[in-house]
Amino acid sequence: MPRSDEAEWWFTAVYEAVQAIPHGKVTSYGHIARLLGRPECPRQVGVCLKHLPALTASTNNHFHDGNVPWQRVINSKGIISPRGPSGASRQAAALRQEGVEVGRGHLGEFTVDFGTYGWFPSRLPSDDVESSEEEEVEESSAGGGTGT
Repeated sequence: MPRSDEAEWWFTAVYEAVQAIPHGKVTSYGHIARLLGRPECPRQVGVCLKHLPALTASTNNHFHDGNVPWQRVINSKGIISPRGPSGASRQAAALRQEGVEVGRGHLGEFTVDFGTYGWFPSRLPSDDVESSEEEEVEESSAGGGTGT
C-alpha cells in the first residue's frame, strides 16, 4: 500500500536521523522523535525501523538495513526492545560488532549503558549544516562581499 506524503516524509526523516548516529553509539526512539520535532512519537520511530527493508540483491529501496543503522536505536531505559524470536540478540550482536558493550539485565534483557555509549545531541548534524548554509546565503545576499 502506498504511503501518504506525510508518512513518506516521516519514514525518510527517521531513516536520515538514524543514519546520523555515529558508529559505536546508541540513542533512544524518543530522542529520534524529539530531534524530528515530534517528541510524542517514539513508537512511530519504532514502526519505521520495523518496516525498514532488508538489503537484498533485488532491493530497490533508497533506505534499507544496509545503510540505516537500525541497531543503534534502543528504548529509553537503555534496553534492547524484544521483538520476535532472536530479534534482540541479533541487535545485540550487531552492536557488539561496533564495539558497544552489551550487558544482560536481571530478567535476561540486553542492556547498553547510555553514559558510555549514548548519543543525545540537541540537534541533528544535518540541521547544523543547513543552518550554516542558510547563514552563508543570508550574508552573501546582504552584500557581505568586499566589492573590490
